[in-house]
Amino acid sequence: MTREKILIVDDEEHIVELLDFNLKNSGYETFIATDGIEAVRIAKEEKPNLILLDLMIPGMDGFDVCKEIKKDKEMKNTSIIMLTAKGEELDKILGLELGADDYLTKPFYLEELKMRIQALLKRSGKFDQNTLSFGDVRVNLATNSTYVGDKEVELLGKEFDLLVYFLQNQNVILPKSQIFDR
Repeated sequence: MTREKILIVDDEEHIVELLDFNLKNSGYETFIATDGIEAVRIAKEEKPNLILLDLMIPGMDGFDVCKEIKKDKEMKNTSIIMLTAKGEELDKILGLELGADDYLTKPFYLEELKMRIQALLKRSGKFDQNTLSFGDVRVNLATNSTYVGDKEVELLGKEFDLLVYFLQNQNVILPKSQIFDR
């Protein structure tokens, strides 16, 4: 069972750490590049499903990175979300014309970004809505199988049901009575 790959391209350390931590906890495999040249190299090696791309990065700007990735036949279907402080209409138009699938300006809401990622992956057929995940734990609802990392773990009856319930209610405080009712 493979996880969707996301390449984070940004030179701001705090943004990279925030995105990396939250996307890994959402079940994605992440890669990080802090400049444009490194971004193109990693993209060609790892073939990510989606790239979060800042425009103002050293080495090669985000527009050039987008052009380089979209002209590679193996990556032309890779989704790109431009995630940048450049909020001018002209920048947005240029980014979308160069092949970006979405454009989000900083500061951004993390939950909105995660929903945009999910929507793009779903639209491209790379998102499995039968899968729930948190960190390295993944549950496939279609096959009732559970994985920690790449290793399948056998859960029986109520164990499986409870795990699914907890994964469906991430970041929600559940009272003991509600868990027992479940």
